[in-house]
Amino acid sequence: MGLIDIGANLAHESFAADFDAVLSRASAAGVDTIIVTGSCAASNEQVLAFAQASRAAPRGSDQPRLYATAGLHPHHAADWNDALAARIATLAQAPEVVALGECGLDYFRDLSPRPEQRAAFIAQLELAIAANKPVFLHQRDAHADFITILRDYRPQLRDAVVHCFTDTAAACADYLQLDCHIGITGWICDERRGSHLHEVARMIPTERLLIETDAPYLLPRTLRPKPKDRRNEPAYLPAVLTAIAEARGESSAQVASSTTANARRVFALPQ
Repeated sequence: MGLIDIGANLAHESFAADFDAVLSRASAAGVDTIIVTGSCAASNEQVLAFAQASRAAPRGSDQPRLYATAGLHPHHAADWNDALAARIATLAQAPEVVALGECGLDYFRDLSPRPEQRAAFIAQLELAIAANKPVFLHQRDAHADFITILRDYRPQLRDAVVHCFTDTAAACADYLQLDCHIGITGWICDERRGSHLHEVARMIPTERLLIETDAPYLLPRTLRPKPKDRRNEPAYLPAVLTAIAEARGESSAQVASSTTANARRVFALPQ
């Protein structure tokens, strides 16, 4: 199907033992491109190495093409400093790095103090503007502060992707008003917590919709049989595609075509 998973945390330790097999399963499932998320100093380096190795792989490989992001997740915002800022600015110049982030605000866990989260978020928005790269955004339980900051910077940003959207329809409307793209994950497959995303999926214009796994998190609950280890991986992206297509009243082929085209445009990926 030529699907693009716009967000997979393949630097997570759970993938270390079977990384190549994970990629081969993704390819077999129709996923031909994965944007691998950088979220801290160590993972930024690791995902760039993945993307560079993918670029060097011979044509005809049975594995998806990998690209990378570079940023600091709000959980790690207390680690922000001048040296990290300089390194992310350098990483942003690599052709394999297609977005800045994952960055934003997370008041659900508050693993870093909120003032430090806001400072790191703003600094990364400024880096994205300087690098002319899109931003890959994270927001949880922080919509009011997040949208206030984003409104100030959005006119200068090349593009913005609200990754792993799980919030309300009203929040989605705010992001759409700022011409953001919305990434939907397997949360939409969760009948307990994600049923509201069926309405959200319908309200997102075709040209703003993106799909992702956020692997190893958010395993789609609609998978049958369920994986024994509960680990999500890019090979399960078609389950997200199916749920979105059903919610929108479209075919899976339609959603696959539009989301792939959108991802190639937003992240400036080659055809």
